Amino acid sequence: MTKNYFKSKLFLKYIWSYMFILLIPLILMTIFIYNNAVSNLRSEIEQSRLNQLTQAKVIVDGRIKELNEIASRISYDNRLTPYRVHDPIYSGEAIQGLDQYKSTSSMIGEIFLYFHKDEKIYSSKGLYNLDVFANVFNFGNWPTDKLFQDLNTVKFPTMRPADTLTKSSNFAESMLAYLIPITPNNPTPHGTVMYLIREAELTSLIDSILGNYQGLTYILDNEGHVLVDNRHGEAMSSTAAKSLIRLEPGIHEQTINGKAHSVVSVKSDNNGWTYVTAMPSAQFFSSVLHVRSFIILLFSIIVLVGAAIALVLARMQYQPISMLVDFAASKSGEQRLQDAAAGRGNELDRIRSALQEYSSRIDLQEPFARNHFLSMLLKYGNVQSLPPELQQAFDLRFDRSNHFVAVIGSSSGSGASNDGHEWRDLVKLLNQIEFPELQAIGYGVELPQLDQLGLIVSFNPEDGQAETFNRVHDIIEAIRSRLQDVMDDIPMIGVGTCYESPDQLNQSFIEACSAYELRSSAEPGAVTYFEKLSDAPNQEDWIPNNTLMKLSQSLKQGNYDIAVQIISSAFLNLHATHVSALLTRCICFDLLNTMLKTASELGIHSVVQDITPAAIYGNSLDELERTFLTLASRICNQVEQNNRKEEQSLMDRIAAYIDERYTDHSLSLESVAFAFSVSPSHVSRSFKEKIGQNFIQYIWQKRLETVILQLRTTSDPLKDIILRVGYQDTPNFTRKFKKETGYTPGQYRKLFSENEQARQLSEIEEE
Repeated sequence: MTKNYFKSKLFLKYIWSYMFILLIPLILMTIFIYNNAVSNLRSEIEQSRLNQLTQAKVIVDGRIKELNEIASRISYDNRLTPYRVHDPIYSGEAIQGLDQYKSTSSMIGEIFLYFHKDEKIYSSKGLYNLDVFANVFNFGNWPTDKLFQDLNTVKFPTMRPADTLTKSSNFAESMLAYLIPITPNNPTPHGTVMYLIREAELTSLIDSILGNYQGLTYILDNEGHVLVDNRHGEAMSSTAAKSLIRLEPGIHEQTINGKAHSVVSVKSDNNGWTYVTAMPSAQFFSSVLHVRSFIILLFSIIVLVGAAIALVLARMQYQPISMLVDFAASKSGEQRLQDAAAGRGNELDRIRSALQEYSSRIDLQEPFARNHFLSMLLKYGNVQSLPPELQQAFDLRFDRSNHFVAVIGSSSGSGASNDGHEWRDLVKLLNQIEFPELQAIGYGVELPQLDQLGLIVSFNPEDGQAETFNRVHDIIEAIRSRLQDVMDDIPMIGVGTCYESPDQLNQSFIEACSAYELRSSAEPGAVTYFEKLSDAPNQEDWIPNNTLMKLSQSLKQGNYDIAVQIISSAFLNLHATHVSALLTRCICFDLLNTMLKTASELGIHSVVQDITPAAIYGNSLDELERTFLTLASRICNQVEQNNRKEEQSLMDRIAAYIDERYTDHSLSLESVAFAFSVSPSHVSRSFKEKIGQNFIQYIWQKRLETVILQLRTTSDPLKDIILRVGYQDTPNFTRKFKKETGYTPGQYRKLFSENEQARQLSEIEEE
């Protein structure tokens, strides 16, 4: 079945993350390319306008220079002297001359010649009295009296701004008036040449500068007056126009009418006129439509491809997380699955919650797992074969050169039963005890017997010290000193032999148990060393007593490996020595007697009956060794069976004990362990093995079943029901109840009530 990843918020987050990673640089790059294209286009347009303005300035300057030259020629033309002009005979030639000068320049719309204080004005069309002239030529913004004043007083070439000129025929036209005093450059001119120039003549020169763009083109004189303007869809106030004259020649950015404009300015060196174009900057962006369309198309393609890649990458990244979520959900019960379906938090939150739950479980079980691990070392040894990761997880180090085991027990024989707090302090102290000055470290192990603890000690001997027993003695004394700090009644200690390999810890443990069991003194704090037990036989060929004690203890522990080593070593010594057959049989009787005596103490009487005299007297040493090994195997197997039966019986009794007292809120692992005189770690480990549930789960299940039954059969308040089953934390119980069943207790009661009513109605209908 294919999963719908798009229902996951985390999966969508991954997609959006990859999309943002793609889109952010893509958008920045697109903006950069687009702005770069606009900037280049703007630069090209502005440079083109600058070139066109410069060209228009050159042309206009040339035309104005041409008009000045015409005025100069007029002032020296004999036909146009005041005498010849006023003479009726020669006045026709003057008019004809003016007409000839007019025809020399296409800019001249009309040419006039006026002599100061004269009552007439002359043109290419004829002469006019001033009154007649005023009636024929009527300027909108140039009154007649001001006109005549300017004609009489002008001393420098002056261009009047474009003005509406209305002739007698009522024909109105925008014209510029250019007044040049004659003789030019003479401080006392005697007359004035006036050119009327159609505004269209100048606007045609600057009309092509803007092209298809909207904007303004101006020609301003050196006083800031607008001589000519050419508007393309925009207008500007006279004040704003005058401000343009202050601009330096070149390209500028200026705000006009509240909008950003690109302004290009050129100034003439000949007459001081300023040529200006102003264009809204926004037009540059609209001018790159083809670039924008291409960029949008490319952007869309990249986004689509990026979305596909983001989908693939997001799925690759999300898939292992999805698998972890499924695994966590499968291990966390029905409620976890419901939470996932309801979308409570994203997958990482659910994984984190599952890890926290697993971590809390591990933290709870770690002391018992560590104790079980150390118990296996005491039973089987084989430290080197254990994975280093497991040793590291339990913070155990067996990297020192010497190792031994000590068994510590209560001198009263009742252990923790007398003072549970004191014994727990002892367990906590010995959990990991270190003596840096002795280069020693010890790890405590709770043995099945409640009044006994094992202590695995690793140490490095002192440099140059050949005898390790002295170092072992110092370590034991240091341990006894620590014990005095936590216990009033110092326990007794049995110490096993020191070995160089940690794989022989099981032998040292057997020896420590032997030393503890065969201790010579029952006084508090007595220490018995296995090495100091009587090991001197009557004859050098006899088996030492401590070896026989070690064999007995190995059989009692059900440790067949140690028993095999002792028996095989004894027979190896018999093969190596040359003693009489009778002495050999007597030595063998020591081994046999030890095993039979131990079997009898353990209540295993069947093995005694199976031993026949022929098996002892009629066999060789090799056959006799095999017989003894078989006997040891039978005893150890029977011990294991008896231990399992006792263990099962003990756990059954503990389960029955819990069934009677699970409603007691004070019921705990420690209290049960003390009630049955076994260690808590032993109860925790064996309960899970024999019952199939760990201690906490078993009690919780009993309480849960009782609460469910009372929810179905009673209407008592939930808090009262929870308190009756021994649970004092109502909110925590409600949370665990919902995790277990998928419903809160209130929802469960309501659901069961509805189902029960439906069932009863169904039964009534059937009847």
